[in-house]
Amino acid sequence: MELWYTEKQTPNLSFSCKITRTLHTEQTEYQDLAVIDTVQYGKMLVLDGMVMTTEVDEFVYHEMITHVALNTHPNPKRVLVVGGGDGGVIREVLKHQTVEQAVLAEIDNRVVEVSQQYLPSIAGSLTNPRVTLAIGDGVAHVRQNKNRYDIIIIDSTEPIGPAVGLFSREFYQDVYQALTEDGIMVAQSESPFVDQNVIQMIHTNLKGVFPIKYLYTASIPTYPSGLWSFTIASKKFDPIKADPSKFAILDTKYYTPELHFGAFKLPRFVEQMVNGK
Repeated sequence: MELWYTEKQTPNLSFSCKITRTLHTEQTEYQDLAVIDTVQYGKMLVLDGMVMTTEVDEFVYHEMITHVALNTHPNPKRVLVVGGGDGGVIREVLKHQTVEQAVLAEIDNRVVEVSQQYLPSIAGSLTNPRVTLAIGDGVAHVRQNKNRYDIIIIDSTEPIGPAVGLFSREFYQDVYQALTEDGIMVAQSESPFVDQNVIQMIHTNLKGVFPIKYLYTASIPTYPSGLWSFTIASKKFDPIKADPSKFAILDTKYYTPELHFGAFKLPRFVEQMVNGK
């Protein structure tokens, strides 16, 4: 007998993995949470039926949402991660020695606890003394902390459920206020193949808030379509004009200084999507 996990990514598209066993499942205060052991991708964290991360390909997402922004900023000291309870982004943030404090604003404490139990290779840095856990509403945390962070990373789920507020214009305005005068924001912005409306919504809502904004991409096999996007918005520093000689020397599997710039070279249909054509 074979066991398979299937994610209904859209009404017309599914993603399936053969699994060996279900390690954990529960209904938290905010969402359905599960950890399953897959043959192809190792342990997999699933929230509300959607793949959040896996042991095998997690490094792509976590490196690319983190290092582009932190290597663009010349001296990132205080970093906020909104969402990201699995701890992967925090792990990557701590690779930058300039960082004095990394704050994780995660609304669902059970995601943190279950990730620490079942995904220690991803969540193991959450106990680092440079890390502050701020369990609660990330939207409220951003609103209540003006001019505090050099980098804000929005590691959210899709714009449904508790993550809806993380895609609004009002939230991006609050992010702008929470950043220092030369701060940078980066957010995951879904798949160019199946979430065109989300990408366009994000870039429409950011218009007029930040003077500099770009979309960049990476290949993540367990996410819808395999092609994923991130949006970076900056008050001052341009990621395309960053000086690679000043980049932090990092132990990475996907991100490189060359890829930092190459990720901004978009297919024509993605360029047109971002520009609203």
